[in-house]
Amino acid sequence: MYDYIKGIFTYKNATAKGCFATVETGGVGYSFEIMQRDFVALNDDSNQIKVFCSLQHKEDKMSLCGFLKREDRDMFNILTSVSGVGSKMALALLDSFHVTDLVSFVLDEDFKSLTSAKGVGQKLAQKIILELKGKLNSYKDLDIRQDISSDKELKGQNIEDAQMVLISLGYDKSEINSALCHALKTIDKSSPAEEILKKALQILSV
Repeated sequence: MYDYIKGIFTYKNATAKGCFATVETGGVGYSFEIMQRDFVALNDDSNQIKVFCSLQHKEDKMSLCGFLKREDRDMFNILTSVSGVGSKMALALLDSFHVTDLVSFVLDEDFKSLTSAKGVGQKLAQKIILELKGKLNSYKDLDIRQDISSDKELKGQNIEDAQMVLISLGYDKSEINSALCHALKTIDKSSPAEEILKKALQILSV
């Protein structure tokens, strides 16, 4: 329903229920539940900001979760697609780990690292990995590598692995190729896929 809302940051508050920020646009104040690190990043002198949104619709209420970076919102949506992972748990995981770390844990089946996040036990960590690994790998069997790697500069296994994960996160081919081209101006093509992915995500979040 919403991709992002751009407006004036008005105030923030933290309660026992979580961290919240209000953004005003068009005379309407939108209240977002946000991650603790985004809460800390928002200062009282903030002016216009863009908040990437995820609408949470439950039986008894509707709410908005907001993120200062698109990749955090996209990973939030992937995490909440796992049965048993609600918005609170997804926010806790994103507060504990960078998106690229979460992707690495899933692809490496490293459930022990996931359990270091508050409220994540071994069974839930294993469930997250089981369900998400299929989602993050779902594009590897499709005949799209040649299509997204048409740029001669975007060749190599590590680059292609980073591309597959970015597609899984919801980015389109033009965004991915543009971000990777910019990323590879500052890091070597032979860098690990995780490093290439992290740099590309930094560029995509701007």
